[in-house]
Formats: sequence, C-alpha cells, structure tokens
Amino acid sequence: MLNPRRLEILRAVLAAGSINGAARNLSYSPATISQHMAALARETGLVLFERQGRGITATDAARELAGQAQVLLADFGRLERAVADLRAGQGQHLAVACFASAAEQWMPAVVRAVRRLQPNLTVEISLNEPVDGRGRRQPDLDIRTEPADGVGLHLDGYSRHELLVEDLVAVLPAAHPLAGLPEVGLRDLAEEPWVDHDIYDSPIGRIVLSACGAAGFAPRYAARLDDHRAALRLVAAGIGVTVLPRLAVSGLSLPPGAVAKPLVRPGVSRRIVAYANRDRHRAALVRCAVEQLRASADESGMLA
Repeated sequence: MLNPRRLEILRAVLAAGSINGAARNLSYSPATISQHMAALARETGLVLFERQGRGITATDAARELAGQAQVLLADFGRLERAVADLRAGQGQHLAVACFASAAEQWMPAVVRAVRRLQPNLTVEISLNEPVDGRGRRQPDLDIRTEPADGVGLHLDGYSRHELLVEDLVAVLPAAHPLAGLPEVGLRDLAEEPWVDHDIYDSPIGRIVLSACGAAGFAPRYAARLDDHRAALRLVAAGIGVTVLPRLAVSGLSLPPGAVAKPLVRPGVSRRIVAYANRDRHRAALVRCAVEQLRASADESGMLA
C-alpha cells in the first residue's frame, strides 16, 4: 500500500525542484527526504528520479504519479481533519454544495441559522459547478440550477425542494447604446461580443446557449472564463455583454460601469432546487437549512 506522506513529499520535491529545497520547506533533513523517495520508488516499482550532472531530475513517471496523487491526498486530508475533529469532540459537520451566487447571497444566513441550532457545527460549502466531487464530503444539501421548463431531477436518498424560478438579465457596459432601454431583446445581442462566464458548461450556461439557439444565433465570445464576478468586471470594462441570473447581479455584485436590464424576446429563466439528504441523524439541521433557504429565496423573489 502506498504511503500518503511519501506522496506528499514527492509533490514537495517536484514543487521545490530539488531534494534540498523540499527539505528546507518541510523542515526535514535532505537524507530523510531521500530515504522517503527511495522507499516510494520501491513501493511503486517506478524510477522516480534520474541523475543529471551533479543533481537529479524527476522522471515522467514521477510527475504522473504526483498528478494522480493530488485527488487522493485531498480525500486523505479530509479524512485526517475528520479524525482530528472526532478526537477533539467536534465531529459535527454540515456539507453544502451550491453554485457561486447562492454561496455569496444565501449561505451567510444559512450558516447563521444552523449554527444557532448547533453552535459547534462546522459548515463546509463547496461549489458544484463544475462538479467533480473529489476532496469533499457527500453533501447534506445540494443546491442546483435547472431549466425552468425542464423535467425536475430526482436524486436517490434526497428530498427535492423547489426554491425559486428567477429570470435572467442582460448585463451591458453602461455606455452601450442598449443600456438606456427599459428592456433588452435577446436577439438584439446577436451581433455583440459576449463575455462567457461558463467555460466549463454548467447548467446555467446550457440554459443561456439554448435560449440563444431559440433566438437564432450562437454567441460570439470576446472572452471566456469561469467566474461570474470576473465576467461582470469585463463587461464593465466595455469588453462585451453577458446574460446572468438576477441572483448573480443582486446586492453589491454589479460593478460600476455595468448595467442589468430585463431580458425579453424570449425571456429566459431558471429554477433553483435544493436536494436535502434524508439521513435522519442530520434531519433537524437539514430542515433548518432548507427553511432558511426558502426564506432567502422568497426575499430574492420579492426583490426581483
């Protein structure tokens, strides 16, 4: 069985570029680092380093092993934290997976609510767009985006709670000719340069692309990235236009130099759904979180 600590040391050697550099960073002696690398080579049956002049260089096998170990070490680190929490008598966690705007706008109230119910609770919030699931706990609460006119998804072991159907809006530079209109037609954006906030094909991105297809065009991108806040900054700088849910541009999210307008012809909307784990041991916490989510979603709907 591979020793996780030796895999961590291998990654440290590669990051530092040498045995001596890794020894300094880890506060080990170079001899100790060398011993661990020799043991790892025996465990794997791989040549990890080769002589090059007076030093050594990592092999392709060492780099591939270190890359593959990243996911394992994330999971192992989570397990170590859980053991430490249990040893300290603080093993209670609530795991929430959600998209970025829900984390920004709704999670502060949810964390306050569940920690009032259980003060020693640790709430772990991870983004589920894009989804990889590694290095994370199985979510107790999974908040997702779905097409408003689509068939609702059902997850085994989870109850489904529809929170909100919200419209998407057009976001334009403040100096754009369309920025002074009370509403913007999606087809009017066909010839504009777009700023894509969904380079990894998340549900909200698919909803936007489907709407553009229905309007008879495919967006022409000036920039693509995977963070809606950064996308808003690019719009404010005059790079292009974008389409986002209202939740993503509410509060302080919209930077100076950008304006949001209702989107029409066609209107575009999404449904936000919370999937709650049916584990009876966490039932009270999950119920509290869902109740707070409903309150936050109702408030967001009233502000729309």
